[in-house]
Amino acid sequence: MDGSSKPEGKGLARSAGALAGLKVIDLTRVLGGPYATMILSDHGAEVIKIEPPQGDEVRDWGPPFVDFQDGTRDASYFMGINRNKRSVALDIGKPAGKAVLLRLLEGADILVENFKPGGMEKWGLGYEKDLAPRFPRLIHCRVSGFGGDGPLGGLPGYDAILQAMTGLMSVNGDPSTGPLRLGIPLVDLGTGLYSVIGILMALHERERSGRGQYLDMTLHDCGMALLHPQAANFFLNGRRPTPTGNPHPNLAPYEKYATRTGEIFVASGNNGQFRKLCELIGKPELASDARFRDNSDRLTNRAELIALLAAEFAHEDGHELSLRLIRNGVPAGPVLPVDEVMQAPHTEHRAMVTELGAYRGLGTPIKLSRTPGGTRAAPPRFGEHGAEELSKHGYSAEEISQLEADGVLLRRRRT
Repeated sequence: MDGSSKPEGKGLARSAGALAGLKVIDLTRVLGGPYATMILSDHGAEVIKIEPPQGDEVRDWGPPFVDFQDGTRDASYFMGINRNKRSVALDIGKPAGKAVLLRLLEGADILVENFKPGGMEKWGLGYEKDLAPRFPRLIHCRVSGFGGDGPLGGLPGYDAILQAMTGLMSVNGDPSTGPLRLGIPLVDLGTGLYSVIGILMALHERERSGRGQYLDMTLHDCGMALLHPQAANFFLNGRRPTPTGNPHPNLAPYEKYATRTGEIFVASGNNGQFRKLCELIGKPELASDARFRDNSDRLTNRAELIALLAAEFAHEDGHELSLRLIRNGVPAGPVLPVDEVMQAPHTEHRAMVTELGAYRGLGTPIKLSRTPGGTRAAPPRFGEHGAEELSKHGYSAEEISQLEADGVLLRRRRT
């Protein structure tokens, strides 16, 4: 962003960003990979999103949609994870498209892709054989379902399927519901986050070695890595974890309660917090009750404790009660729907809703003091920057026109 230009909006980038100067070629689609590259772009990396001729399919994952004057539209799913990027629509299955991609990779620091294992190799773009010799400083991050080898190697990955297969679904819900899918695509989002961590590690190591490397990121591994504390409990006691609903498997009281004005969640993590809770609701004697003196006792007698607390909370104002508790050292908060979260004063204070023109999205949670990131541009239209990016990489107007005529570079999605 030009330092002299200060567009109006919210949650906008006010610096070049901590990753300014990095060039990222983004061959990803759907969620895990695009989420990772958006995080990089929020903090200044130049991200060139290479879309296939049909486009990133999440452009169609709606309603809701944003409708454009030329009759095209993009879904909210795409808008939520693709800001700050440059879109180039390219058929890399054609030799001329592969040549364009290799030209774009010149000077690139990072390549992120989520083709099924073997896809890049099929096009002569595998890391070890093709890319590393030509681009020795390139960091190549592949996001896949299960990796390229092993009993499930090469199979495609989907968030809900991996939630099921990694145990996450088995510990969500309660005994009456059985396993439940989480309400967010946690495995995809977690894989995007872990991928950014891995990329930054590789960039740090490259400062010492001068060499890039290959990152083998899978939804399978990242889904399993999120299975805490259930996995830790299993390793220690050997018992299969079961879904407990809102209550915590290791702590009590740690669950949702109804109040006069809505539901709140109370999460008491130690004896001191429990004593303070009892004092604040006018029941100090509960803290010395033999059934509830320490966490093990409270877990054993959870049902009785829930009933006693529920009776005390039922006539309280939930917002007032939860603020009174947390301000006095007892973790608690109102159970808010998404629309109320977006309008909350602290959301505004933390710039967690970002706006630029007609675009609205979630702001970056990474708050850096000297190099703050944020929104720089709305999510790109399909192929919006193709001619401009190729021109920047040395293609003449005539060459660009020929690539368009040959169906290598596209401005409209292929159906």
